[in-house]
Amino acid sequence: MTITSRFTRDQMAARVARDIPEGAYVNLGIGLPTKVANYLPPEREVFLHSENGLLGMGPAPAPGEEDEDLINAGKQPVTLLPGGAYFHHADSFAMMRGGHLDICVLGAFQVSHTGDLANWHTGAPDAIPAVGGAMDLAIGAKQVFVMMEHQTKTGESKIVERCTYPLTGVECVSRIYTDLAVLDVTPAGLRVREMVPGLTLADLQAVTAAPLLAPNE
Repeated sequence: MTITSRFTRDQMAARVARDIPEGAYVNLGIGLPTKVANYLPPEREVFLHSENGLLGMGPAPAPGEEDEDLINAGKQPVTLLPGGAYFHHADSFAMMRGGHLDICVLGAFQVSHTGDLANWHTGAPDAIPAVGGAMDLAIGAKQVFVMMEHQTKTGESKIVERCTYPLTGVECVSRIYTDLAVLDVTPAGLRVREMVPGLTLADLQAVTAAPLLAPNE
C-alpha cells in the first residue's frame, strides 16, 4: 500500500514538543528526537538533559555560532540556557537511573504492541551496536516516548506484535510518534490518538504489523 501524505520530521518534532509539560525534566535521544528542542515554546520552562553531562540545553545554535565544546550526546552543537549546568558523566547517569527524568524521547528500530523497545542493534552481523544510555533511559525515565518513521525503507512496519531485534527495554514505551500517527501503549493494546490528515484507521492498520484500537475503543 502506498501512502502519499506523511508528517515531516519537523512536524513530528513539533507534535512531541506539544506533549512535554511545563517543568518537565527531559532527555532527547540521539538522531530524530534532538529536533524536539527546536519546537519547545520559549515561555515554557523545560529542563533538557543530555547523558554526556548537561542540564538546561536550549535549541540548536545559529549557523556560525557553534561552540565546539558545547555538544549533546550525539556530538551535535547545542546551546545552554541561563542556569544550565555541566557535570560529570557518572552524575548524569545517576540522574537517569535514579528516576529523576520525567520523559525521555528515543528513536527505535521496533516497538511491540506491549511497549517493548528495540533501538540499539538490529542483530545483523555487520551492524554496529550503539546502546549508549538507551537502556538506562528506558528503565529510569518515568515516561518513554518513541519518535520514528512508521515503516522501514523497505516498507516493513516498525510497530510489531513482538520485537525480533535485541531488546532495549521491556514494556517501557508510553507513547509512539510516527510520520503517520500518534499511538498510546495501553493495557488493552495500541490505541490510535491521532493520524495524519486523510488517513483512515483501515489504511493505518494495513501498514502496521500489530492490532490497533480506535480512539474511542
